[in-house]
This record gives sequence, structure tokens and C-alpha cells, in this order.
Amino acid sequence: MNQDEHYMTFAIEEAKKAEQEGEVPIGAVIVHDGEIIAKGYNQREQSQLASSHAEFIAIERANEKIGSWRLEDCTLYVTLEPCPMCAGAIVQSRIPRVVYGAKDPKAGCAGTLMNLLEEERFNHQAEVVPFIMEETCSEMLTTFFRTLREKKRKQRDPDKS
Repeated sequence: MNQDEHYMTFAIEEAKKAEQEGEVPIGAVIVHDGEIIAKGYNQREQSQLASSHAEFIAIERANEKIGSWRLEDCTLYVTLEPCPMCAGAIVQSRIPRVVYGAKDPKAGCAGTLMNLLEEERFNHQAEVVPFIMEETCSEMLTTFFRTLREKKRKQRDPDKS
């Protein structure tokens, strides 16, 4: 297991926490000098806040830990490719390296739909390392949404269960 896989396992553990709470299983960790300084997982349903994405929560916690909005010597590990909002927060917090697991065909802004993280017109860019432990990250999401669809189907038509 290489370093990126090692830290991604911690992001996956965060995603599992989200899933246990009925949230979409997305997790993130931020590493500084070989130490995890912040963790976060998706909490949108629980908080009813659009900004309660795993990356956003981890960035805020890392800001508190470091005592600065600049996270210039950090790496963000996240199980799903960042969306536009999170990509913007990554750029604004000056994170130089982002490692993600599964691509996001609906909102991915680290290379799938567009690449805001490596956009040269911004004053900061982040190196993007995609598809680390992709199968594990993708499968968690696929299973979650499959189960959610089955629950909704059973609620609509309980006789067909």
C-alpha cells in the first residue's frame, strides 16, 4: 500500500460514518507533515446546509487546527471527486494537492466535467491525483444509492417487496 492509498483508507472510514448516519458516503481527510489534521464526512441531510460536504468540513477543521485559512502544505484525500463548491474552497484555501477516489459524472470539477483545481486563470492550482482506491470508493456509492432506490420503491409500493 502506497502513501496515497494509506491516507485514502482514512477517508473511506469517514465515508462509512456518513453512511451509518444515512448520508451519502463521502469522506475526506487532510494531511499535514505526515499527520492527519482534519477529517470530515458528508452531513448535508443532517445539517440541512448545502456546504456540509466532506471536503468543506475537513477544510474548516484544518483551518482551525493550523490557525490559518492557508493550507499550503497539506494534501486533501476525498473519496469522491470534488464538486464546484468544494473545488472553489480547495483553491481558496491554497491546498496544493488533492487525491480522490471515484469520479463524479454529475458534478466532478477535478477533471470529469471541468477542472477547476488546475485552472491556470486562478491564482492557485492544485495537483490532482485521481482514482486512488477507485473501486472501493465507487462501490460504496453505488451500493448506497441502490439501497436507497430499493427503500423508496418499497415505500411507494409495499406489496411488491
